[in-house]
Amino acid sequence: MIALLAERGVSLDLQTVDICFLAALHTRAARGALPSFTEEQLVDAFEQVAVALEAGGETGRRRRAAASIRRLREQRLLARIDGAGVVRTGEYALSRLASGIVEFYLEEESLTRENLGLLMRTLHTSLLEVLEAARGATEPGAWHEGVVAPLRVTVAELVAGIERRQSAFDAQQEELQKEIGALLQADWFGAVERCQSLLEVMSTTLRELNEMLLRDAHQLQSLLHDVQELAMAGDAVDAEHAVRRAMEQVDRIGAWGSARQRAWSEYYQYVHRFLRDVVRLDPSRALAQRLRELLSGKSGRPHALCVAAAPPLRLLRPVENLGERPPVRRPRKEREIPPAAEPAEDPQAILEARVRGIVAGGARGLVDVTAQLTAEIEPERRFASAGRIAQAVAAVCVPEADPERPWVPVREDMLVEEWRVPPVEEPSASEEGT
Repeated sequence: MIALLAERGVSLDLQTVDICFLAALHTRAARGALPSFTEEQLVDAFEQVAVALEAGGETGRRRRAAASIRRLREQRLLARIDGAGVVRTGEYALSRLASGIVEFYLEEESLTRENLGLLMRTLHTSLLEVLEAARGATEPGAWHEGVVAPLRVTVAELVAGIERRQSAFDAQQEELQKEIGALLQADWFGAVERCQSLLEVMSTTLRELNEMLLRDAHQLQSLLHDVQELAMAGDAVDAEHAVRRAMEQVDRIGAWGSARQRAWSEYYQYVHRFLRDVVRLDPSRALAQRLRELLSGKSGRPHALCVAAAPPLRLLRPVENLGERPPVRRPRKEREIPPAAEPAEDPQAILEARVRGIVAGGARGLVDVTAQLTAEIEPERRFASAGRIAQAVAAVCVPEADPERPWVPVREDMLVEEWRVPPVEEPSASEEGT
């Protein structure tokens, strides 16, 4: 495509008088319902434009009109439609390119809540009709007439209308940013309220448009998915391609709202930060003027901004061809560790050995043994350990219990029934090994 355009030498060279001439023809065709223009009508329209612009004398206007018509014909902005060749004077009409240029300058089709809602409802109705046609289509002709053609013409034109208005809305945003800059340039502190009002209006409009686009785009995508499933089930390849194309267009108009709202949010924050940190802190613009005078040297000794920057290190190194680096790989290793034999530990035997040592050391009651063993245990585990300690004491020796056994506090939060424990001998090293 690029090579074809370059081979054809496509270019546009329009002067102000040419654009005004096209605008006059477009307006005259719309008001007079004229499908085409004769050569006399073209010359008459150009002369009226030249008079309005006060360009050239009366003798040179027809010559300039002929040159302008020839230039527009060469750039395919005017098309001859009579087909009579050189037999008689021809009839001309504006091409689609010329109409697009004129409409860009004359007609403002900015995206609004009203026209977006109307276009979305019309698009939703058209897709419902396409879905009904797809449910009843059984032949290739029915698929083309009821699904492919509406998607390529009706739905595509409606989406193109939304995109065209989105482009106009982008131009309106750019003009608004220029207007805010001009207001701050003309009236430094007095333009604060006006700038904030313009920002709020545009932010509200963008938020409403984005909400409508997200909601309606989701509904349109749901309908298109249903049509795509029917096309795949009916082996309608052309219909499937047309549905995929329509889905891409709907995705594009939905993504426009999110992207523009994000970009405008950044600009909104930037302007508010500038108004807050610069304009409101210097309402009379005295600080900015004084700083400008100091930097220019008009008020006494000139000032400058000094920046400390290290000089670049110039070191010529020999060029080495390192080649390709090998890819990083993890060394292979066994994922499962084989089991190993380890001596088993019996917690109860260990506890009994400790109880035997405490009793041999002079403890003569269950309370003393429990107090020593629970001193190293967390508070929440002491209650469960007290029962195991009593079992270990009974296994090590035969405790002596009176008919009436008192309950003695071990700690503030635990009571133990007191047993008298007889003395036992601590086992020797040989017995422990056995």
